[in-house]
Amino acid sequence: MVIKTFEVNPLQENCYVVSDDTKDCVIIDCGAYYDAERQAITNYIRGNKLTPKHLLCTHGHFDHNFGNDTIFDEFGLKPEIHADDEALIADVAHQCEMMGMGLAYYRQSPPIGHRLEDGETITFGTHSLKVIHTPGHSKGGVVFYCEAEKTLFTGDTLFRMSVGRTDLPGGSWGELMDSLEEKIATLPKDTVAYPGHGPKTLLSDEFSMNPYFR
Repeated sequence: MVIKTFEVNPLQENCYVVSDDTKDCVIIDCGAYYDAERQAITNYIRGNKLTPKHLLCTHGHFDHNFGNDTIFDEFGLKPEIHADDEALIADVAHQCEMMGMGLAYYRQSPPIGHRLEDGETITFGTHSLKVIHTPGHSKGGVVFYCEAEKTLFTGDTLFRMSVGRTDLPGGSWGELMDSLEEKIATLPKDTVAYPGHGPKTLLSDEFSMNPYFR
């Protein structure tokens, strides 16, 4: 499995394009804001002759969804997100205003293509990703787990030695701690986590050194 990371927008969000030998791919959290960022992602996909199968969203916050319209326009994919974050992703413009961010490069997100459910499997090529509902940072936050590759895409649920904030609408500190303990902590220690911001990390390091694990 090939994982290409694009660090995008002023909040330095990680957009991932994940592919395998079949040339199928999924795009996770397309937060591309500026035109150059959008073009870099589409150029990578086309340059490597990849076929996008899913546009996956770990949650509905604006910095993870700026570029959804580009993926829809270029490849016909609509965002796939948990139903509990459907209202968030539909209100990206208001989120930008709340955070004091301009709308010069904002474009309306396309309609939801699929509502993710806890435990369902997303397939592409010869690989699959399990959807795990991890509320706390937002009501509909999810992570995507590839058991075969021991790889986890954590969005803003888990960062290297930290976790996502819970002071935004729909956030809950108690739910986030439950998600860490009941969902993330049950995964193999040698799993590599790819977060929504910052560098990748090993779960074994998080379990032993991240102060937010109980």
